[in-house]
Amino acid sequence: MFIVCAIVQCRLDKMFQDNPLLAQLKQQIQETLPKKEGTIKATEKGFGFLEVDNKTSFFIPPPYMKKCMHGDKVVAIIRTEKEKEVAEPEELLEQGVTRFIGRVKLFKGRLNVVPDHPQLKKLSLKAKAKKGVNPETLVEGDWVVAHLVRHPLKGDNNFLVEISEKITDASDKIAPWWVTLAINDLPNSEPAGIDNWELKDDADLERLDMTHIPFVTIDGESTKDMDDALYAKKTESGDFELTIAIADPTAYITPNDEMDKVARERGFTIYMPGRNIPMLPRDLADDLCSLIEDEVRPALCCTVTVSKEGVIGDDINFFAANIKSHARLAYDNVSDWLENGECEKWAPSEEVAAIVSDLYDFSQARAKWREENAVVFPDRPDYRFELSEDNDVVAIHADMRRSANRLVEEAMITANICAGQTLKATFGAGVFNTHAGFKPEKIADVIELVNPEGELEYTADSVATLEGFAALRRWLGSQETSYLDNRIRKAQAYSEMGSEPLPHYAMGLDIYATWTSPIRKYGDMINHRMLKAHILGKEPVQKPDETVGEELALHRKHHKIAERNVADWLYARTLAKEPENKTVYTGEIFDINRAGARIRLLENGAAAFIPGKLIVDNKERIECNADLGTISVDKALEYRLGDTLEVVLTEVNQETRSLVAKPTKEYAPLPQAEEETQS
Repeated sequence: MFIVCAIVQCRLDKMFQDNPLLAQLKQQIQETLPKKEGTIKATEKGFGFLEVDNKTSFFIPPPYMKKCMHGDKVVAIIRTEKEKEVAEPEELLEQGVTRFIGRVKLFKGRLNVVPDHPQLKKLSLKAKAKKGVNPETLVEGDWVVAHLVRHPLKGDNNFLVEISEKITDASDKIAPWWVTLAINDLPNSEPAGIDNWELKDDADLERLDMTHIPFVTIDGESTKDMDDALYAKKTESGDFELTIAIADPTAYITPNDEMDKVARERGFTIYMPGRNIPMLPRDLADDLCSLIEDEVRPALCCTVTVSKEGVIGDDINFFAANIKSHARLAYDNVSDWLENGECEKWAPSEEVAAIVSDLYDFSQARAKWREENAVVFPDRPDYRFELSEDNDVVAIHADMRRSANRLVEEAMITANICAGQTLKATFGAGVFNTHAGFKPEKIADVIELVNPEGELEYTADSVATLEGFAALRRWLGSQETSYLDNRIRKAQAYSEMGSEPLPHYAMGLDIYATWTSPIRKYGDMINHRMLKAHILGKEPVQKPDETVGEELALHRKHHKIAERNVADWLYARTLAKEPENKTVYTGEIFDINRAGARIRLLENGAAAFIPGKLIVDNKERIECNADLGTISVDKALEYRLGDTLEVVLTEVNQETRSLVAKPTKEYAPLPQAEEETQS
């Protein structure tokens, strides 16, 4: 009925446009109608909603949706049609879409583009090719970059887009990667290198000859950009003398170089399933700077004593050196040897065995200290796609962090604490990783949740401190379920990167500045230059400016989105036949909203949605409470955040790259009398 009314209204609008007197009358009528400002939320069925706030929305019939697009901020007229309030968008405040990715569609031989967006896939927008793009080469299904250049609410008759770039062909198996990079406006290839890289050290910087020190690298078997080498020696007292050597690209790149500008624009190496896009040219990252076995390389080093109790000493010393890796080791081989006493694929020399053993003992001491004094994150698998040469998914592996991974992790955390302390003491500035703990406005809710009776030690004042926050996180980690942990995470601030030496609450550390991955992180390159200035007793050739922290945080956000989007695409491809196979998976609930629950399949890491109607097909019987993170059936608690349940996939949508799941548990229908009572 609303659609019919809207069609009639559109015909009246046309009549009003053709008659000035009627147009004036229409304007006078509309001026008397209420108006609301809000954001357009489109649906796959053609209608939409004007979202005014979290609690208020107005229905938009399909004909009115032809004048707007998902995400548009508009002023809309609110009128009553058949005793129902509906919204008619009238004025565009802000376009929701400007640049987007889409697929070519030829409609009666004319060029159109269908946006690759869940709420816009029903749109087929008229298109033209930008100068330099040959429309004759575009075929049905090609992936393109498009820009919205005309909008009906700006006085145009209809939408028009301009194709600025072809991304790839319709049938390209690498489309998930290329399209995702284009969506996030990220580079799809490595930076161009130069013919002759030259060392550009400060004339006063002395590099110690450390080639005789038996450093070892521990990485994945396929890793080429090896950026850290380690050496440890246990003293007679049981303490550890630790030396960390880090690859030094700033030996070749100065802040004024064009390559430095490229590195800053990229921010990080982009990691996606099956491939990465490096921040620096591969001839630098994978060769000249990579700490390859038996090759002399420039490095920035740090030595420090760590007590047998895991306490970092005050004898932190940074220096530049030339080093040589004496052994290129692999995580799995080292883990097998540490955990089982032997490894079929690898047997260390006596010297390497001693170094690895001392590194492992050091890592155990540090891990124990962090468990008791800081925050240790729970072990979760890293999900890894194994791809064929044709870019098909061969397998999805769930890799747990093993002994060697933890060994390297503890060394890197120790090194970054040392850098943070040094930069704070010397300059009061650097690129620091920070976390502010709980959002101030959420602290009262946190205390009400974990300590409602006041019986525990946690108070609003205590959890606002680093020590109190870390203590609460350790307590949460000791609970039998992760329900409270999941609830409380929503009250936490986001981690940030900035120039001020602030604490990192989420790690339970008073300072943290990364410098251990300068091949892959631009912020680490800045910290390298500042640490070299500390060594020389000079002013740094580069300090972080006001915007670098925000830039790096934005890069990191886009990279994470890109990684997740490619993974979602590959999951949809790989699991496409699972609704037929009825494979039973274990899902962990990580989010609950009023429509249902989002889960992570523990076998492969895929995210899926469980609509409430697939739990029980009677909306009167089920309550999904987003505030409490619970799902109740027939008023009885059934699921909470962090719970696991068995599910089967019922739908895999490759267009939207989304999965829908259903619990294997079924509920008996209510007795008829009770059903009638509910009705």
